[in-house]
This record gives sequence, structure tokens and C-alpha cells, in this order.
Amino acid sequence: MLLMLHVHPERRRDLRAPEQLITEPAVEVQNYTDNFGNRCAKVVAPPGVIRFFSDTVIEDSGLPEPAFPDARQHPVEDLPLDVLPYLLPSRYCEVEKLGDIAWKLFGNTPPGWARVQAICDWVHANVEFGYKHAREDRTALEVFNERRGVCRDFMHLALTFCRCMNIPARYATGYLGDIGVPTVPDPMDFSAFFEAYLEERWHPFDARHNERRIGRVAMGYGRDAVDVALTTTFGKHVLRNFKVWTDEITAIPAELAVAVA
Repeated sequence: MLLMLHVHPERRRDLRAPEQLITEPAVEVQNYTDNFGNRCAKVVAPPGVIRFFSDTVIEDSGLPEPAFPDARQHPVEDLPLDVLPYLLPSRYCEVEKLGDIAWKLFGNTPPGWARVQAICDWVHANVEFGYKHAREDRTALEVFNERRGVCRDFMHLALTFCRCMNIPARYATGYLGDIGVPTVPDPMDFSAFFEAYLEERWHPFDARHNERRIGRVAMGYGRDAVDVALTTTFGKHVLRNFKVWTDEITAIPAELAVAVA
């Protein structure tokens, strides 16, 4: 099994408690970094039931994600070479099939931040969210045609539109708690978002919630959901239970503070 269950390395400096992947039964865990800079692990799971568990504390500014409405869009010829792959089609993001649609919808919007925000506004307003709509093989074009999906579908369509408009965009997954927003009764889950490359840096956007959030913690980045699968297995398996928590705390619990010290 290949696992992507760690906080992304760019946030490791913010960890205030050890982050360790625990397996039950205990098996050897081989850590590695993939081609996208994500922290991953490889395990050989024995027959029967295996449990994966991880818990940590991370420090955040407590402020909403900043907005940069004047962030400019780079001409394609000026983009860094390592950013160019995020303009191309990928498994779930059919740039070649949505290009004409994207230019009709967003061709008259100002390039840069305003264009990415216009794309998020459109996807947020025109796609219905619902866990009952989850389907693991839905592509961006199918999201556009069906107008429904879960968070990954919102991001696939939005980032594909960005690529169609020559804005590099990458898929991301991570934690997102209910900090600063009304809580919902649904169980917590990992949350997809995407990032657009503007003004020489990556900026997070979220076409599902369509607002700047507090406490988003990235776990992985890639071209689309294929590259940031939480688990990849080579053999038959059944997921029996799945639980995610992201809770706001005001101080590090004593037992964790001792571990950090």
C-alpha cells in the first residue's frame, strides 16, 4: 500500500507535536517523497485487518487565507519550467475538451486573480454539492455536464477552466476544520482545494466553499486527484471505517507538550 497521510513538508515547521503514522498490527513503514514533493509511505499490509492512525498539533495564524486581488497572470512564455505541467490535461482534467467553453464563459474577465475568482464563482453557483453524488471516476467535463459532485469534482472543473485560460492550477487535498464558520452536523472529512499560480507564487482557492478559510492544512499537491490519493492498494481490500478530525485548540495538551520538549 502507498499512503499519503502526512502534513505536507511545507507545513512541517508549524508542527507543535510529533507526527507519526501508527499501524496496527505494527509493520515496517518506508517513508519517501514523490515527484510532487509530497511526503508518502509504503507498507506491506498482512492479510486481515490493518489500522492506520495519526494525530498531531499544528500552529496556524488564525487568520483567513489572504486575498491578493491585484495578483497578475503570467504570460505562458514567462512561467517557470516546473509550473508548465499544471497547464496540461491530466486524467480527470480534460483541458482540450473544455477550452472553448472556458473562453466563452471567462474570456471577457480580467486576467489574473479576478479571472480565477470568476471561475470559482461560476463553479460554486452552477454545481450542486452532495455526498450522494460521489463517484470516483467523474471527470471535469462530466462535472460540467452533470452539474453535481463532491469537493474533488468542484476542484477538477475549476482548475481545468484555469488551465484552459493559461493559468497554471494544481489539485490539493488536506484538512479543513469549521474554524470561523458555522459548524455542520456531517462527519469531518479530508477536503480538496486547488491552487493557481499568479504573481510568482501559488494561491489557494476553493470552488466548493468559495470563501477564504481559517486553518486549512495541506497534505498533498498534484495534477489531479490521482496524484494525491490517500491510499493506493495493489490487491483486493475493503475500507471498513474512516474518521477524520480537525479541532481548534488554544494550547498544546500537557502530554504533547512534554513530547515536544
